[in-house]
Amino acid sequence: MSNTEATVATDFQAPESIVDGVVIGKVLGDNSPGAKVSMKDHWQYQKDHANLVSPLNRRKFRVMVVGTGLAGGAAAAALGELGYDVKVFTYHDAPRRAHSIAAQGGVNSARGKKVDNDGAYRHVKDTVKGGDYRCRENDCWRLAVESVRVIDHLNAIGAPFAREYGGTLATRSFGGVQVSRTYYTRGQTGQQLQLSTTSALQRQIGLGNVEIFTHNELVDIIVADGRCQGAIMRNLITGELKVHTAHAVILATGGYGNVYHMSTLAKNSNASAIMRAYDQGAYFASPSFIQFHPTGLPVNAHWQSKTILMSESLRNDARIWTPKKKGDERPANDIPEDERDYFLERRYPAFGNLVPRDVASRANSQQINAGYGVGPLKNSVYLDLRDAIERLGQPVIKERYSNLIQMYEEAIGEDPYKVPMRIAPTCHFTMGGLWSDFNQMTSIPGLFTGGEASWTYHGANRLGANSLLSGSVDGWFTLPFTIPNYLGPLLGTERLATMLRRLSRL
Repeated sequence: MSNTEATVATDFQAPESIVDGVVIGKVLGDNSPGAKVSMKDHWQYQKDHANLVSPLNRRKFRVMVVGTGLAGGAAAAALGELGYDVKVFTYHDAPRRAHSIAAQGGVNSARGKKVDNDGAYRHVKDTVKGGDYRCRENDCWRLAVESVRVIDHLNAIGAPFAREYGGTLATRSFGGVQVSRTYYTRGQTGQQLQLSTTSALQRQIGLGNVEIFTHNELVDIIVADGRCQGAIMRNLITGELKVHTAHAVILATGGYGNVYHMSTLAKNSNASAIMRAYDQGAYFASPSFIQFHPTGLPVNAHWQSKTILMSESLRNDARIWTPKKKGDERPANDIPEDERDYFLERRYPAFGNLVPRDVASRANSQQINAGYGVGPLKNSVYLDLRDAIERLGQPVIKERYSNLIQMYEEAIGEDPYKVPMRIAPTCHFTMGGLWSDFNQMTSIPGLFTGGEASWTYHGANRLGANSLLSGSVDGWFTLPFTIPNYLGPLLGTERLATMLRRLSRL
């Protein structure tokens, strides 16, 4: 059976739904414009018909943001600059330490600056196809349309994107596409975008528009009168539990990849916040859609506690291969060209080494499981920069990937300029998360979600470089529009704490 074929169990029975009013096969209403306009115009129509809050009334509304990664940090900074009373929480000692800082490869944008026939439609098509057609397509249109503003905005707030000789922003290709739409800062794009977003957030904190609470972990959300009205937080230094009330709450607390013992996530990325929301009745969507990144560093010892990501961008120049002979013990450089199997190029000639992540990971695993694995534990395949170095020269490769190559050298003890790197699939990203409607609001009114904590955009497999994009789109260009739409009708409504204090004095 090939890696594109599947067998269907004839005796499978779907489990019963435990949610009242929800049955298997039911499509939940997403509060989008629906048939009023074409799908590509849904987001513009939604913004044009959204409720607004006057600048004079914005300080009357408090918004809690839990998480300071790209989605949470951006939402807090944007809402603070708009004039809302924003409280932002992180369990780190500083907002810059959010796990978005670990992302490497790049951020997609269909700006169409290269003459390669790229555009918003092709970006949507690649996203939906890459997600195995499990995406909600109007979300994907928003992702592609707003991607242009994301790059311009991040560039304006200080992200040091790579540039061509003439000064224009540089791009490269990523898996699952046949164009060049990925903007990058070497192999540390997540770090630079996180630092730029944190800088914008710190500016609002300094101006007094946003108050930050570090070392604070979410213990539970507060649901009263049918809507989310705050959260209970624990100070991780003192252990103090404190109630914080708000008119709206945003959870941007990341994914749940650490359900696997080995993943590229930091060990404290525990997904506890979204599970508290689930316990309170928030729907959870697509939990089984978990992405295994094809270019992770393999497990080299049984005592290892986690795996390390190597950016997908390496697949632009490196070639993936295994020996044609099973159990081949020869050093990689001793294996002649005609005894190497460049299996991705053989199986998928149109995309070659830049196939989507799920396809590459599956193919890598098939080679390893069939006995062609390499390395001490025979659990990896080769990622070889030899041909690129011969074609472009080592200085060019060093300029593009030096931090990745240095990281590999320090972790593995081998020089990728001289011997092929070893890679293996590893748990990396969760496409599932809290279900949300087109406005990023969960099934609990007043509780919003963004970034990897949410389920939107990615279907069953995230397209490479769409993660940093989705977090930025949610934080900078979605929640600052949809939060006011929710708050508008609540004008004059007291926060829960204010109401309780007033009642206690009666």
